[in-house]
Amino acid sequence: MLRRHDARVLIVGGGATGAGLAHDLALRGLRVTLVERGELTSGTTGRHHGLLHSGARYAVGDREAGIECIRESTILKRIAPGSFECNDGLFVAACEEDLEYLDPLLEGCTGAGIPVEQLTPRDALRLEPNLNPELMAAVRVPDATVDPMRLVLRFCASARHNGADIRPYMEVTELLGQGGLVSGAAVRDRVTGQTGKIHADLVVNASGPWSGQVAAMAGTSVPMTPSPGVLLALKGRFCNMVINRMHKSGDGDIVVPQRGLSIVGTSSWVIEDPDDLTVPEDHVERMYTEGSKLIPALRHAARRAAWSAARPLVGSAGAGSGRELSRTFQTFDHRDRDGVDGFVTITGGKSTTLRGMAELCADVVCRKLGIDEPCRTADTVLLPHTAFYSAAAA
Repeated sequence: MLRRHDARVLIVGGGATGAGLAHDLALRGLRVTLVERGELTSGTTGRHHGLLHSGARYAVGDREAGIECIRESTILKRIAPGSFECNDGLFVAACEEDLEYLDPLLEGCTGAGIPVEQLTPRDALRLEPNLNPELMAAVRVPDATVDPMRLVLRFCASARHNGADIRPYMEVTELLGQGGLVSGAAVRDRVTGQTGKIHADLVVNASGPWSGQVAAMAGTSVPMTPSPGVLLALKGRFCNMVINRMHKSGDGDIVVPQRGLSIVGTSSWVIEDPDDLTVPEDHVERMYTEGSKLIPALRHAARRAAWSAARPLVGSAGAGSGRELSRTFQTFDHRDRDGVDGFVTITGGKSTTLRGMAELCADVVCRKLGIDEPCRTADTVLLPHTAFYSAAAA
């Protein structure tokens, strides 16, 4: 049994990052409250394509992110058994130009410690008969797929089991404090309309692309750019492996199988307000056009849904599309950055790296609170996602 601490931590954001942090801090014995203005995963986490990254997509141009992905995906498969469809992924060259990316991909994966196997086009088509029959090369990597909400519920169920208070539909309307010290938040229950205050020794901003708005409540800022992308769900499972285009990250360069659907993504642009998400029809058409270069049958597949999700990318994209920014993550202690104590932001990264992001942030939190407890999440098997609901009912 862990020694309990009196330190109270309020986490703002109920997506992958917030759930991972709640689990980590609860395991270390802290008193944790997590608030989310909607349902858990109702932000970016619940809108991505459900890919558990091997890191291969980033191995060429963003080696650090690639290393993070292969390390964390390996850990997640161990601590959340049964949550992933581990059918691997293929990077395929659809034209001569794509072949220029082959050697950098192989070298990048090897350098990042990502298992990789070069296949002949015939072998690739044997594995995935719906692939473009004119493909010129293929590389196999350990990609996998996941139901994002169920994975997050496993972290939340485990956090709650260790004493965390998980509160969906609880919106932060104001951060409390004075004299350069954040001491909690004013909240509103979006179901009942009731308002109240949650006091804490430290507040963690884990709100993803909304972290800029939450930071502004404390008179601080974070170097983060919300970057949306359009995704397309097509009726029919046209592949069992994750299919990636063998070139630099671009529009419509991935097809992810999810149950009886095929998810095609994604485009990229930058915005200021992550609530101002649109689904431009020309981006939808681009998903059809580019996706069908990987799997021709996608061109005429019926659409189930089209939506957009905002990535929280660390840095400023300026006039760029957001693709030039790293997919790695950072924790910001606002005492050091802005002279505001009691307030920390964790942002960037992706769902695959949620556990590692939480560990980094939890280390900062514990140092600030004078708590000496190690991270235990890499070796603690999570409760099943159903435990979140069964515990709530009990």
